[in-house]
Amino acid sequence: MAIAIVILLLVAGSLIFHFASPWWFTPLASNWGTIDDTIEITFWVTGIVFVAVNVFLAYAVYRYRFHKDQRADYEPENKRLEGWLVLGTTLGVAAMLAPGLFVWAKFVTVPEDARLFEAVGQQWFWSFRLPGKDGVLGQTSTELIDEKNPFGINPKDSAGMDDILISSNEMHIPAYHPVKVVLRSKDVLHDFSVPQFRVKMDLVPGIVSYLWFTPTRIGRFELMCQELCGMAHYTMRGHIVVDSQEDYQAWLAQQVTFAQSMQAPAGDLALGKQVYKVCGACHGSEGEGNDNLSAPKLAGQHAWYLKRQLGYFRNKVRGATEKDPYGQQMAAMAATLTDANIQDVSAYIASLPAPANGASPSMANDRGQQLYHNCAYCHGDQGEGKFALNAPALSGQQPAYLKRQLKHFQQQIRGAHQQDTYGNQMVLMSRLLQDEQAVEAVAAYLNSLPAP
Repeated sequence: MAIAIVILLLVAGSLIFHFASPWWFTPLASNWGTIDDTIEITFWVTGIVFVAVNVFLAYAVYRYRFHKDQRADYEPENKRLEGWLVLGTTLGVAAMLAPGLFVWAKFVTVPEDARLFEAVGQQWFWSFRLPGKDGVLGQTSTELIDEKNPFGINPKDSAGMDDILISSNEMHIPAYHPVKVVLRSKDVLHDFSVPQFRVKMDLVPGIVSYLWFTPTRIGRFELMCQELCGMAHYTMRGHIVVDSQEDYQAWLAQQVTFAQSMQAPAGDLALGKQVYKVCGACHGSEGEGNDNLSAPKLAGQHAWYLKRQLGYFRNKVRGATEKDPYGQQMAAMAATLTDANIQDVSAYIASLPAPANGASPSMANDRGQQLYHNCAYCHGDQGEGKFALNAPALSGQQPAYLKRQLKHFQQQIRGAHQQDTYGNQMVLMSRLLQDEQAVEAVAAYLNSLPAP
């Protein structure tokens, strides 16, 4: 009797938890309400079966409970019962599968007037591409990917020259108009998922997949990778911003084409040297850094990273809080630079030879090396940095600077701004270092590594 009551209580508790639970679907923001309907049908079918089976189980436990004057009766077959079970199971499975087939037929049939953009996945970042006035995306190849051409667009394909490149992980689309998203991966298996749109699809290396939806609500929605794609999978996040038509056109007008990106100057070293004279007062005439002024070493760093950080300082993505006084100083200095200045000085600093590392090998403690293993996925085994993962060089950097930056990430003094794409990831990754000793160990280990 007690077991039967417990089974009935579990059934009742499950039903109450389901209908009263605060954890439910996010508000729908696209045309795919039919996907919600198919899930609801699945809940009802499986829910009815769950209740029926467990109520019958409780009844059987009570009705056929042990009694010393009764014997069990074994019945090897019951064709009538088996027939009803087969029929009921068939109807239940059909009720769950048939609606999904109709929804899938619509899901793979893209409206002819749908606008197009490409979402590109890589460890652990999203970028996007739009066709230009010709309405056609240019050919791409992973073999063509480099610092100048991160999308791997074929420069010999005229259709790709007017392609609009979005290097940020934030993509804008107009509201109330169907959108087709072409999906491409640079490296491993990823998955494009926006819960509010009820869409998700895998990005398979070597294959171009797609999905489509019509956004029905203006707002900013988080894009996630829902396929385990490596160490920092959980940091691979982006945003889809649904704009009014006017706001979308204003945003689109600010973006650059592939042709414009290829025409960007590489940077004038002579002019960069002149600009750097002011920087050298803190960072050293050869970019060697200055511990007394809390200025990090710059020599040996990549130009693409220097350019990005100077842009962040100038636009107050970094250095906008009183908790980061050195960042505030850099923000003030960067505000005096033009785009051309940043291009030139970044190229000049990148041309400086990295100074020999004077750190003692004894500082490379075993714990620091072990903890750095997770960091090495992006920053390289020797802290040399990786352009493909947008990760700067860290080897030979001053421990004090590294410790300060890691703590700033942990406390969200740095990396909290929504435009700091990689800083957002570092906020999450830095918290793997769970105490101050771990931070110090990693900083000491990195300082002991040879210059890149």
